[in-house]
Amino acid sequence: MALRKGSAYSKRYARPYTRVSKKRTKNYIKAVPNAKIVKFKMGDIQGFDKGEYPIQIHVTSKENCQIRDNALEAVRQFYNRFLQIKIGKEFYLEVKVHPHHILRENKMLTGAGADRMQTGMSRAFGKTMGRAALVKANQTLYIIGVKTPKQEIEARKLIKSSKARLACKVGTETVKFETPITA
Repeated sequence: MALRKGSAYSKRYARPYTRVSKKRTKNYIKAVPNAKIVKFKMGDIQGFDKGEYPIQIHVTSKENCQIRDNALEAVRQFYNRFLQIKIGKEFYLEVKVHPHHILRENKMLTGAGADRMQTGMSRAFGKTMGRAALVKANQTLYIIGVKTPKQEIEARKLIKSSKARLACKVGTETVKFETPITA
């Protein structure tokens, strides 16, 4: 069965639904879907830790929303691929949000004659179908680290073209550090 569209989940209030316990009796959620995000840090991780990337672009959310893990993974793959093509191997990319919130879906029959077969149930609990990250306004979603202003321009173009893949309005914030002096 296909996924519901993102607007079914993105803009509504959600109480965090994350209770997963190692003891089966204390577990509210019986079947937890795996998170689709494969990696959270990519590129030159050691160079970033040493401070070799003086320009950092923070991709931030401008509003409160839920972003599903498949949307976060799609943007991560998009950034990673095009940063490798445009910049090369000298970049750093980090996903800052984690999809802990578990989404539920009450499956209904649709199509001709479905109204006579299934009328549904009010406030049905539903089965788990995916994960999402509960994002607040001004929260950092991604960090992109580059070395030169020319690379920064390429990264900004990339961010502008990826805004449609996310469920919320996105802004950018640039943090510049002084380059380290090597002796």
